[in-house]
Amino acid sequence: MQISIVIPLLNEQESLNELHDWIVQVMQSNHFLYEIIFIDDGSTDGSWDTITELSQKNKSVKGIRFLKNFGKSQALHAGFKTAQGEVVITMDADLQDNPEEIPELYRMVHENGHHLVSGWKKKRYDAIITKNIPSKLFNWAARKTSGVRLHDFNCGLKAFDQDVIKTIEVSGEMHRYIPVLAKNAGFSNIAEKVVQHQARKYGKTKFGAERFINGFLDLVTIWFVSKFGRRPMHLFGALGVLMFIVGFGFALYLGIDKLFLNPTGRLITNRPQFFIALAAMTIGTQFFLAGFLGEIIVRTRKNDTRYTVSDKINL
Repeated sequence: MQISIVIPLLNEQESLNELHDWIVQVMQSNHFLYEIIFIDDGSTDGSWDTITELSQKNKSVKGIRFLKNFGKSQALHAGFKTAQGEVVITMDADLQDNPEEIPELYRMVHENGHHLVSGWKKKRYDAIITKNIPSKLFNWAARKTSGVRLHDFNCGLKAFDQDVIKTIEVSGEMHRYIPVLAKNAGFSNIAEKVVQHQARKYGKTKFGAERFINGFLDLVTIWFVSKFGRRPMHLFGALGVLMFIVGFGFALYLGIDKLFLNPTGRLITNRPQFFIALAAMTIGTQFFLAGFLGEIIVRTRKNDTRYTVSDKINL
């Protein structure tokens, strides 16, 4: 199997036949051995019926159906787990990604040795105010925070070496940061390719303005996880020790002052330094315990996919 094409979708029935025929044309003209994996993320418009019909006509079509909408990350996770191709291509089902880009993406991974190639929709056909400008801000922040020099983190058209998709874990809403996850896993040979973006032909976008807020929150999360995810004690333990030292310093000062310098002065419990010392040592202890528990979780946690499959085709 040379290429696995993983396509997550939600209510995209109108575009599936056209997308399938377009992909098949590209695959056959380039003599690729391929599979198309559609992941129906809880569609309610008959998308699964169309996938079933396509699988009956083309044995290279496979399908996974979720019981409900779990999100794009979970859909990609299921597709990655199933994919058998040497190179795995992800693309959206709304016909805004051009299948004609697939051969060059394949060659960049298979022949040039890139671990990951991310598409860059340099010329976009989206609304400027609601999508283009927020997207530019988001990508700028992602570059600065992660150190991965890509122009379009959220482009659905990407190509992966199979080792990458079998190593990384895509959960929550971390599909935006797959290049960062790959880099953190040691796959540093990441490239970018300008790809053609097409105007949406059917339906309407599933994403609103809230996705950018969620995206920035996820960016903070992945920054923290990338730096301290495998060693939480390095952060929480250091903060805990610092806070405890501050509190202990105030307590020591109060003790020396009361015993030797001003024994007839105010009671220790009537002085504000007492409450600072008490709060600092309590918070420091809690930080230290948080780091300790984090270390235990890191060493014992199991992969949590958080999705339920109701049907499969050709798997």
